[in-house]
Amino acid sequence: MKKTIAQNKVKITDSFWSHYLEVVREQVIPYQWEALNDRIPGAAPSHAIENFRIAAGETEGEYYGMVFQDSDVAKWLEAVAYSLENHPDEELEQTADQVIALLGRAQQEDGYLNTYYTVKEPTKRWSNLRDNHELYCAGHLIEAAVAYYRTTGKREFLDIMSRYADYIDTVLGKEEGKLKGYPGHQEIELALVKLYEVTNNDKYLNLSKYFIDERGNSPHYFDIEKAKREDANPFWFNNQYTYHQAHLPVREQKVAVGHSVRATYMYTAMADLAVKTGDESLKSACEALWENVTEKQMYITGGIGSMEFGEAFSYDYDLPNDLSYTETCASIALVFWAKSMLNLEVNRHYADVMETALYNGTISGMDLDGQKFFYVNPLEVVPKACEIRRDKKHIKPVRQPWFACACCPPKLARLVSSIGHYIYGQNDSHVYVHLYMGNETNLEVAGKQVTISQKTNYPWDGNVVIKINPEEEHTFTLAVRMPGWAKKGTVMVNGELIDYVPLMDKGYVYISRVWKRGDKIELSFPMDITRIQASPFVRQNVGKVAIQRGPIVYCLEQVDNGDNLHSILLPRDTELRAEFAANLLNGVVVITGEAEKIVESAWGNKLYRPVSEDTTRVQIKAIPYYAWCNREPGEMIVWINEKR
Repeated sequence: MKKTIAQNKVKITDSFWSHYLEVVREQVIPYQWEALNDRIPGAAPSHAIENFRIAAGETEGEYYGMVFQDSDVAKWLEAVAYSLENHPDEELEQTADQVIALLGRAQQEDGYLNTYYTVKEPTKRWSNLRDNHELYCAGHLIEAAVAYYRTTGKREFLDIMSRYADYIDTVLGKEEGKLKGYPGHQEIELALVKLYEVTNNDKYLNLSKYFIDERGNSPHYFDIEKAKREDANPFWFNNQYTYHQAHLPVREQKVAVGHSVRATYMYTAMADLAVKTGDESLKSACEALWENVTEKQMYITGGIGSMEFGEAFSYDYDLPNDLSYTETCASIALVFWAKSMLNLEVNRHYADVMETALYNGTISGMDLDGQKFFYVNPLEVVPKACEIRRDKKHIKPVRQPWFACACCPPKLARLVSSIGHYIYGQNDSHVYVHLYMGNETNLEVAGKQVTISQKTNYPWDGNVVIKINPEEEHTFTLAVRMPGWAKKGTVMVNGELIDYVPLMDKGYVYISRVWKRGDKIELSFPMDITRIQASPFVRQNVGKVAIQRGPIVYCLEQVDNGDNLHSILLPRDTELRAEFAANLLNGVVVITGEAEKIVESAWGNKLYRPVSEDTTRVQIKAIPYYAWCNREPGEMIVWINEKR
């Protein structure tokens, strides 16, 4: 339906995202390279590069790490590919080429490439698709190969992974003699669609479609392979395959269940396949699942997966703040899914969620200097509870240097490096502006070249200037999103205010005209401070409010507001003020105002007492949620008690 916007045609000039691109390029990618080579003092060892050397027969030793350790290398390579699109770096490219060559040497004669099975269990390939991530690792390697090929034009990595995909196609599928299996951790499905896009080989699209179509059918493949392994143990997740979204055929699934990253990877692939094949049943399933996730199971930050058990969705409206899992990877996968849904249908709901996750629930997973990371992104933290309560052991009051299960840091690096991919959408005669950030891009629209640029101080300011410079006068449609958080906005074309309501469809304003060099669209979205309430079905947030300004969700930290943040009451009539603090947290808009706080000393040693109004006036300061835990460790809350 829509063309892919190549990242090397988008130059990011935005101050907010340029900072993150620089941090990923100068700090995160080198840091993660050191981590993959076990050179970070005090960090959990990775051994990922060494595993490939052992598999290639170049060193001796035993496999070490998770069964999906290969994917950490894949995600690092993908982040490198996107970073090279933004900022060519000959030395970094040479390092990547060396890693790719190592992968080629570790590849087996038949095309197989997985260090866990090559080194540790060479006779047990494809014996446990449910648990052991063979296809997941293959998917991440395929994604990295496609990204590297699109950036550099070099085919070595793409050829390695095409050969592996060809081999997988001989092993798995509906044809006679093949295993009728599919992955326990979805990933390869969306990767195969990308491989199809650069090769035009229908085999890869059909294999992706097979994995989606076969999932959840009876007899259940996971039971078949389990019997072959002589495994009599019940599956640990309540003995159910809801964990893998394999409890039902995908078209029958209406409610998001199980591991949140697996789910959203699968939903992304379903949407991608619906675009490529025109499958309306997949489109309908995606729409039903999107509604369930974003209307009943998503945090205000764009976090998903509220349950630590299984890193999973729990049930509708179960969104605890202090127990939330909200894995960084899950918010990232939500961004992927939103982008794919936009390819199915241009609808503000998808872009709004994508924006929410990008500015809140994803980048909160990394500190501002790119040296430490959150796996879990809670909306409420009391450090002592994290230390003592077993049910909060997954909540960390400070970011960590690395993880034994290190999926989140490299995945965040690849998302940030590829941010230019999410700004625009396109078909033959339409260009869609999904996100607002400073950039310059050159597109081919209806056979002619058009340069588009944006200038803005988003997300701190709601003014956006879009300049259109076609190579010659050219008729096409430019559609701009009116964000759902903006109560009203204005649209001007070449200085003339237009009534955009008649031009609006599903949250986008469609401007069709003969475009000339120097044409300019000016958008203005009021950045009002908004108090947000949760549905009354979200029991944890009844009587509480969250603060949002534009796309940014705010929080209170102990370093600004003292301890016992739960005793702060925000009166309804309090005026909240926004001010840009250039020297705080790399420059952020802070929100301040007067609130009340329960006078703790008035309680003495009493645990309970009759109701009394003992409060004192205090000044509160709220900072963007993504930037919390970059100063002194301490308490943090997003949802604040409201005083009516």
